[in-house]
Amino acid sequence: EKQLVESGGGLVQAGGSLRLSCVASGFTFEDYAIGWFRQTPGREREQVSCSSSIDGRLHYSSSVKGRFTISRDNAKNTVYLQMNNLKPEDTAVYYCAADVSCFLSFDSWGQGTQVTVFS
Repeated sequence: EKQLVESGGGLVQAGGSLRLSCVASGFTFEDYAIGWFRQTPGREREQVSCSSSIDGRLHYSSSVKGRFTISRDNAKNTVYLQMNNLKPEDTAVYYCAADVSCFLSFDSWGQGTQVTVFS
Protein backbone atom coordinates (compact mmCIF):
# COMPACT_ATOMS: atom_id res chain seq x y z
CA GLU A 1 0.00 0.00 0.00
CA LYS A 2 1.45 3.31 -1.08
CA GLN A 3 1.40 5.99 1.56
CA LEU A 4 2.44 9.62 1.44
CA VAL A 5 2.42 11.94 4.44
CA GLU A 6 2.94 15.68 4.08
CA SER A 7 4.09 18.01 6.80
CA GLY A 8 5.60 21.44 7.21
CA GLY A 9 2.70 23.68 6.35
CA GLY A 10 1.73 26.61 8.47
CA LEU A 11 1.09 30.31 8.67
CA VAL A 12 3.76 32.57 7.25
CA GLN A 13 4.05 36.21 6.34
CA ALA A 14 4.47 37.17 2.71
CA GLY A 15 8.12 37.05 1.78
CA GLY A 16 8.82 34.28 4.23
CA SER A 17 9.72 30.66 3.70
CA LEU A 18 8.46 27.20 4.50
CA ARG A 19 9.78 23.75 3.77
CA LEU A 20 7.28 21.01 3.12
CA SER A 21 8.16 17.36 3.55
CA CYS A 22 6.57 14.29 2.05
CA VAL A 23 7.47 10.93 3.54
CA ALA A 24 6.65 7.94 1.37
CA SER A 25 6.25 4.27 2.11
CA GLY A 26 4.92 1.15 0.46
CA PHE A 27 6.76 1.45 -2.82
CA THR A 28 10.23 1.77 -4.28
CA PHE A 29 10.63 5.45 -3.72
CA GLU A 30 13.52 6.08 -6.10
CA ASP A 31 11.58 4.58 -9.01
CA TYR A 32 8.71 7.04 -8.72
CA ALA A 33 8.22 10.64 -9.60
CA ILE A 34 6.98 12.74 -6.73
CA GLY A 35 4.91 15.79 -7.48
CA TRP A 36 3.72 18.65 -5.35
CA PHE A 37 0.26 19.99 -6.02
CA ARG A 38 -1.86 22.66 -4.47
CA GLN A 39 -5.53 23.36 -4.38
CA THR A 40 -7.78 26.13 -3.15
CA PRO A 41 -11.58 26.23 -3.22
CA GLY A 42 -12.92 27.03 -6.65
CA ARG A 43 -9.62 26.47 -8.39
CA GLU A 44 -8.23 23.66 -10.45
CA ARG A 45 -5.61 21.60 -8.75
CA GLU A 46 -2.22 22.81 -9.86
CA GLN A 47 1.00 20.89 -10.11
CA VAL A 48 3.60 23.25 -8.73
CA SER A 49 6.62 20.99 -8.92
CA CYS A 50 7.71 17.46 -9.70
CA SER A 51 10.85 15.42 -9.29
CA SER A 52 11.23 12.92 -12.09
CA SER A 53 12.59 9.45 -11.42
CA ILE A 54 13.19 8.73 -15.10
CA ASP A 55 15.60 11.48 -16.07
CA GLY A 56 16.20 13.23 -12.76
CA ARG A 57 14.78 16.49 -14.01
CA LEU A 58 12.96 18.94 -11.81
CA HIS A 59 9.83 20.63 -13.02
CA TYR A 60 8.17 23.80 -11.81
CA SER A 61 5.09 25.69 -12.72
CA SER A 62 5.64 29.20 -13.98
CA SER A 63 3.95 30.61 -10.90
CA VAL A 64 6.58 29.21 -8.53
CA LYS A 65 9.67 28.91 -10.69
CA GLY A 66 12.58 30.70 -9.09
CA ARG A 67 10.94 30.66 -5.66
CA PHE A 68 10.32 26.98 -4.95
CA THR A 69 12.83 24.16 -5.02
CA ILE A 70 12.02 20.46 -5.00
CA SER A 71 14.52 17.94 -3.74
CA ARG A 72 14.51 14.36 -2.59
CA ASP A 73 16.38 12.17 -0.18
CA ASN A 74 15.94 8.63 -1.40
CA ALA A 75 17.56 7.18 1.71
CA LYS A 76 14.81 8.76 3.79
CA ASN A 77 12.02 8.18 1.27
CA THR A 78 11.34 11.87 1.51
CA VAL A 79 10.78 14.68 -0.94
CA TYR A 80 10.94 18.31 0.08
CA LEU A 81 9.53 21.50 -1.29
CA GLN A 82 11.45 24.55 -0.19
CA MET A 83 9.22 27.55 -0.66
CA ASN A 84 10.83 30.97 -0.56
CA ASN A 85 9.48 34.45 -1.10
CA LEU A 86 5.98 33.24 -0.40
CA LYS A 87 3.06 35.24 -1.68
CA PRO A 88 -0.56 35.34 -0.53
CA GLU A 89 -1.58 33.60 -3.74
CA ASP A 90 0.50 30.62 -2.65
CA THR A 91 -2.08 29.94 0.04
CA ALA A 92 -3.48 26.47 -0.56
CA VAL A 93 -3.57 22.94 0.66
CA TYR A 94 -0.43 21.30 -0.64
CA TYR A 95 -0.37 17.65 -1.56
CA CYS A 96 2.34 15.29 -2.64
CA ALA A 97 1.65 12.46 -5.02
CA ALA A 98 3.53 9.61 -6.64
CA ASP A 99 3.54 8.07 -10.07
CA VAL A 100 6.09 6.57 -12.44
CA SER A 101 6.45 9.89 -14.23
CA CYS A 102 5.63 13.53 -13.64
CA PHE A 103 2.91 13.64 -16.26
CA LEU A 104 0.61 10.77 -15.45
CA SER A 105 -2.49 10.60 -13.30
CA PHE A 106 -0.89 10.44 -9.83
CA ASP A 107 -3.14 7.87 -8.25
CA SER A 108 -1.38 7.93 -4.87
CA TRP A 109 -1.85 11.05 -2.79
CA GLY A 110 -1.06 12.34 0.64
CA GLN A 111 -3.55 13.97 2.96
CA GLY A 112 -2.36 17.51 2.36
CA THR A 113 -0.85 20.23 4.49
CA GLN A 114 -2.20 23.75 4.74
CA VAL A 115 -0.05 26.70 3.76
CA THR A 116 -1.39 30.14 4.56
CA VAL A 117 0.48 33.26 3.52
CA PHE A 118 -0.62 36.64 4.83
CA SER A 119 0.44 40.12 3.88
